[in-house]
Amino acid sequence: MLKKIFRFILKQKHYISSDSYISFLKSKGIKIGNDCIFREPRTTYIDLTRPWLISIGNRVDMNVNFHIYTHDWGGRVFIGKYNQMLNSSGAVTIGNNIYFGANVTVLKGVNIGDNCIIGAGSTVTHDIPSGSVAVGNPCKVICSLDEYFAKRLKVAPLEAKENVMYFYQRYGRYPYKDELSEESIYYDGKPNLLPPPYKFTSYENFLDWCKDSISE
Repeated sequence: MLKKIFRFILKQKHYISSDSYISFLKSKGIKIGNDCIFREPRTTYIDLTRPWLISIGNRVDMNVNFHIYTHDWGGRVFIGKYNQMLNSSGAVTIGNNIYFGANVTVLKGVNIGDNCIIGAGSTVTHDIPSGSVAVGNPCKVICSLDEYFAKRLKVAPLEAKENVMYFYQRYGRYPYKDELSEESIYYDGKPNLLPPPYKFTSYENFLDWCKDSISE
């Protein structure tokens, strides 16, 4: 019993952090690039039966309940019906600069190109070309990354304002500078692609812009 407990505890150390989980996967033979992250290793399942079939590029962000399968056991049904086992496997290749939303499953034989966003709840059954935004079960391309980026440039400032508005409604005050994170792009002075008038010289100016909509 103690040996079983010890083995269980030893196994759990792989899931303590993204870095430890990546090291574990690499030790099993899976190819993983730099700057990758598993948001919740304990909810992640990577098929280790054929590690040489899995390749993950650089800067890949994998959210909770992320699964990769390089094979299936459907052949067991063939055994029951035809008394014949047939192999079933396929490589999974994930490119660079990819974001996977929550609850995404990637099935065998799939190639996902560079610079893609795969929406939450997707089951990826076919190749996804580079520069795509794809979602669904089965996962399908809904627009290009360029189109989605252009849309987000217009919508993101409004969401930032809405975020401040809900903060005010919840707490009866405006957020302090260190209570916001992603919204710093509007006032940190760093070069960005945000269109006018969404570049503010200070946090106070950004907050004044948000206040105008709250008071309307």
